[in-house]
This record gives sequence, structure tokens and C-alpha cells, in this order.
Amino acid sequence: MKVLVIGGGGREHALSAAIGRSARVSEVVCAPGNGGIAAVAKCVRADQKDIDDLLRVVAAEKPDLTVVGPELPLALGLVDAMQQRELRVFGPTREAALLETSKAHAKRFMQRHTIPTAAYAVSESQREALETLEMFHLPVVIKADGLAAGKGVLICEQKAEAEKAIAGLFGGQLLGEAQQSIVIEELLTGEELSFLVLSDGKHAVPLVPAQDHKRIGEGDTGPNTGGMGAYSTDTMLDAQMREWILSHIAQKTVDGMAEEETHFKGVLYCGLMMTAKGPMVLEYNARFGDPETQAILPRMESDVVEALEACVDGRLQETEIRWKPGASVCVVAASGGYPGSYMTGLPIAGLGEAARVPGVEIFHAGTSFDGEQYRTAGGRVLGVTATGADLQSALGSAYEAMGRISFEGMVFRRDIGHRAVKK
Repeated sequence: MKVLVIGGGGREHALSAAIGRSARVSEVVCAPGNGGIAAVAKCVRADQKDIDDLLRVVAAEKPDLTVVGPELPLALGLVDAMQQRELRVFGPTREAALLETSKAHAKRFMQRHTIPTAAYAVSESQREALETLEMFHLPVVIKADGLAAGKGVLICEQKAEAEKAIAGLFGGQLLGEAQQSIVIEELLTGEELSFLVLSDGKHAVPLVPAQDHKRIGEGDTGPNTGGMGAYSTDTMLDAQMREWILSHIAQKTVDGMAEEETHFKGVLYCGLMMTAKGPMVLEYNARFGDPETQAILPRMESDVVEALEACVDGRLQETEIRWKPGASVCVVAASGGYPGSYMTGLPIAGLGEAARVPGVEIFHAGTSFDGEQYRTAGGRVLGVTATGADLQSALGSAYEAMGRISFEGMVFRRDIGHRAVKK
């Protein structure tokens, strides 16, 4: 069969590589892909912001299955358009994806279905938000309602800081366009956990858990990014807690969507805070996480295509997903200046040497290939991923490989998995 992957980042490289390993797959196409993805899939030009252009690619390639990676095509309704054409596609509809694309919608959904989350309020004007702020104890979290590429969540310690964030969101200075509504919520404390499940609209089947590292700096300092690394281990959750999260959060979300006649098919990403009161939902995503996918999929032993098709066909409960024991880690190499402005087109050295480290797989997030040389083409450039018997061995392999790679201004965190290592 032929599979089309929509997207062009590290997540899509990991998906394309995993899909290509399936004995059932004869060809993988990625739209638009990137320099590194071209080594495992045929890359075709596509504008991810243009549904008509993506549908043009689907019509030209005639895939047996399309897998949507990023959030924007989901938000624009690519899955709806393909379903109307009776084409097989993995991912939620535009309405189902509102769990990710509207923070206000997600919070109201959680409230309706008694899913544990932080206390919140939605404000639709700067004046209303400033009045609402008085009802909260500091520090607070202020969120843009819509998609903001990881830049729409602000933790404010002081009142003046919160007032500035509110003004910046409604005034358009922070995200480049004025927000119509924002969410103010209490700050939860604890350890974050990424709990992803596959769903066929009725059943939720968990993937192995992971933890992302959002801040650019070691010790979780500096501005938020799209993710500087992630790890996954067998010891992150005991069986009892895993079952509690599955039944009280993930399955409850899938059931709630079905009750509201908005069946969720695809990957449901539950971003959790493990608080002293128990797990609470920070946010939902309606697709595979990035860079969590780069850490999760190398641990999958069973055929990922079987699982994706089971979601599309509504038979997920019959499908067994098997995992390698142990641990995995993904360390992101970013351009100097990221998440602010950065240079591109810089030559990357050492990729061949790095790939020879046992247990290592290198996923390209933002690269181009000029026929001879890989070059930087984004803020996050590479995801150096390693698997091992335990977290220490996976970290050792990943950082050994990272030490063989270089490009001008390269930045990476040397403390991925630091909380687990301390434990």
C-alpha cells in the first residue's frame, strides 16, 4: 500500500520512518517533507496552509492512507474534505480538533464532562480580562485561545506581568494578530507528562508515556519552544496510575466527544500536570506530539500502520500494540537564536558519524539537502533519538551521537530527562 504523510518536521520524519518499516507499505510519500525525510520517503511540494493544494497532492498521489501530522491542516478541515471524498485519512475532523485549536472550547468541554483541570475563566476583551484577573491568586497562566505555535502560553508571577500579557494578546503585539478571547487559569505545580492515546471514536488505547522539555535553557529556564527534547521510560507511570489516567481522562474525553456527536478519531494528546491532588489536564492536542513522537515511535514493536488503519476503520479494540521494554530519548539540536530569529542555510557536519552510534536514529526537523550537503532550514534542526535498556544508556547514546554533529550556532540541552535521572 501507499501512505501519504502530511507535514515536514521531525514528527513527520519519525512517522515516515515507522510507516516505511511496515511490511504492508510499498511507498511512503511526504508533503512537503524536508531534506532528511527525503531519505525515507518521496517528498512532494505542498503548502500546508492551503487545503486545495493538499487535496491536489492527494489527488495526484492517490494514497491508500493519508496521515495528517501538524495541527494547521486539521484546523483548516483537511480530514473533513477527504472524508467527503470518501478517502481514507487518519486524523480528527475540524470540529473534533477544536480540543486543540480552541483553549476555551477545551476548558468548557472538560468542565462539562468533569475531567480534572485547573480553575479558569474565558475573557473576550482586555477590560473583561483585567477584571477577571482580580479573581485569581498569583501566579497565573494566560493563554491565547487559538493556535499559537507554542508561543501562546504565558506564566505570570506578578500582576504587572499579567496585565502586560493581556494587553499584548488583545493588542496583537505578542502573536502578530489580536486575540478575540483568552483563557486565564490557576497555575498548577508538579511534573508534566505527555499521555497519548489512539482513538477510533469509541476506544482509547494508550501509547507509552513521555515527557517533553519546552524551555530553551537547561534547568527549564528561558522562553518556551516547540520542544527541546523528550524521553520515555517504563517507570514513568505505574500500572495503577496508567489505568486511572486512561479511564478518568483519556477514555472519558473520547466518550464525551461521542456523546456530543463529535467522534474523535486519531491521536489524542493529553498534556498532564501530575499534581499533589492527582493528574490534571493542562491541554489537549489533536495529533502526535513533537518531539514526543520521535521518542515514542522507536519503542513501538508492532506495525504502526495496522494501528492507524484500525483507528480509521473503528476496530482499535481488536488491535494489539506492542512495545520494546526500556527507554528512549530525543535530544533536539536547534539553531542559535531560536525561538527568536535565527540563520538558515548553514552546513551540518557529522551526521554520518552520529548515525553509526548503536541504537541511534536521527530525525530531521528543519533541514534541506542540496545534493551534497545537509543544511539548516528551521529553528529546530535535528532530533537525535536513542533507545536503550534504561534511560541512562539511552541518554549516553543520544549525547554521544550529538557530540559528533556540528553546525554554526548549534544549541541543545544537556539535561533532557534530568528529573528522572535525579530520582
